[in-house]
Amino acid sequence: MKMNIEKHSSKFIKPLVPTPPTLRDYKVSFIDELAPSLDIGVVLFSSENNNDHNTKFVTQLEQSLEKTLPRFYPLAGRYVNETYTVDCNDDGVEFIHAKVNIKLQDIIANEKNSKLVDKFIPPKTGEANLLLAIQATMFECGGVALGVRTAHRIVDASTLCTFLSEWAAMNREEHIEITGPGFNTSSLFPGRCFPPGPLQSISDDDMSTKYIRKLYSFSESAISNMKAKANASMCDRHWSKVQLVSAVIWNALIGVDRANNNPRESILVQPVNLRGKTASLIPKHSCGNLCVFSATQAGVVETTEELANRLTNNVKETIHNFSTVDHNSEEGQLSVLNSISLPNIPESTNLIMISSWCKFPFYEIDFGLGTPTWIAPWSMPMVNTTCLMDEARGNGVDAHVFLEVKDVPYFEEALRLQVGSFAA
Repeated sequence: MKMNIEKHSSKFIKPLVPTPPTLRDYKVSFIDELAPSLDIGVVLFSSENNNDHNTKFVTQLEQSLEKTLPRFYPLAGRYVNETYTVDCNDDGVEFIHAKVNIKLQDIIANEKNSKLVDKFIPPKTGEANLLLAIQATMFECGGVALGVRTAHRIVDASTLCTFLSEWAAMNREEHIEITGPGFNTSSLFPGRCFPPGPLQSISDDDMSTKYIRKLYSFSESAISNMKAKANASMCDRHWSKVQLVSAVIWNALIGVDRANNNPRESILVQPVNLRGKTASLIPKHSCGNLCVFSATQAGVVETTEELANRLTNNVKETIHNFSTVDHNSEEGQLSVLNSISLPNIPESTNLIMISSWCKFPFYEIDFGLGTPTWIAPWSMPMVNTTCLMDEARGNGVDAHVFLEVKDVPYFEEALRLQVGSFAA
């Protein structure tokens, strides 16, 4: 049966408490300015709800959202490109209530159907410079998919998780402990009117025909086996699961180049969260873009172990460098600016981006239905882009990889050879 999502209603939810005039113009930080002109998103799949209470649950979501928005007031505004500001006019957040003609198990049973994830993200509308859209989709079985799309211009993964966590607590009608200072990046890293970063997205036409999103799951036991195999042949290496899986994916993409008779050097770019890592503390739940880049180079032929070592050392060095820097100083500001300005990368070099959402507590978010059964990010419309997330249960990793359709067989063969070599 073909999946069909039917929209039942669409409205704009405004903050319950109007934003005061003194906060009307939110000037973004220079990290925000340099963020790609893309949206990011996530879908939280939750198990059976009572079908008879779907309408009540949607109403509850709307009411708790309007109570949550005053603390996240820029999300209800509109971005103004010319002035690098958010007009916090309380025009609101788009909220869609939809129903789908399949059961939740059709998405998450056995091999999770990641191809369908983006269908549960609210589509782009004609609303100019909208910063947040939400879609609550009800399954036939009573399950719920809560899809969120937001502008990367002022939101990173940490901000998205903080917002969803506080909204969920509000929806449960529990006492909310304020977890951070809210949107404060403009005071930490004042804007400088920079144009957006150079990472360009793929057109919608190419997205639907030339590219595909694939899910590769690395179980906790598989990761442990790979670490044990590597440590047996080398000196002891304490790789994180993120760096090991990143190295495996990176090497598979190097294998794709070889299969295409295009061996070339590559650079892997990883965002590094600045929260809690500078000498002058940046609070854990600060909102806005608060990441720098760790860029690691590789040659045409590398082993996975070599790549894992290189990634681990480079990220550790990045974190150490910022641990000695006061972000309020001119040196600190310049260090951050240099770390988010990608070097001039030759066209012949393969640029790979791997973002890790692991350790962000997405799986602790509970809107009153229990914690999510499965969580998946929206597809980032960029070639050779991967988003890593924790497994739903256990300490494994779900890798959502964005590839050209023609490259999928080469990638999967390179992946099989790597994982097989660890298991041998």
